Amino acid sequence: MVEEAIKSDKVFTSKNQLWRSLPKSMQYNTLLTILDYLEKSNKIMFERDGTIVWTFVDSPEAIKSLEESIPL
Repeated sequence: MVEEAIKSDKVFTSKNQLWRSLPKSMQYNTLLTILDYLEKSNKIMFERDGTIVWTFVDSPEAIKSLEESIPL
C-alpha cells in the first residue's frame, strides 16, 4: 500500500504528507518501518529536505534499456 502510493505520486514532501494520504488504519510507526525497508532496498530515497522520491526502475522500457546496455 505504501509502495504503491509512493510509486503512483513519485514524490512526497514529507513522511507526514505520505502518512496522511494513506488509509487511517496505518500506524505511523508501521509507516516508518516500511520506509526504512524501502530505502534499504533502494526503492526510495530521502532528499536533504525530507522529500521522499521513488527511485526504483520498474517500467518495461527502462528494464529493456538496462538489459540492452553495454556494461562499463
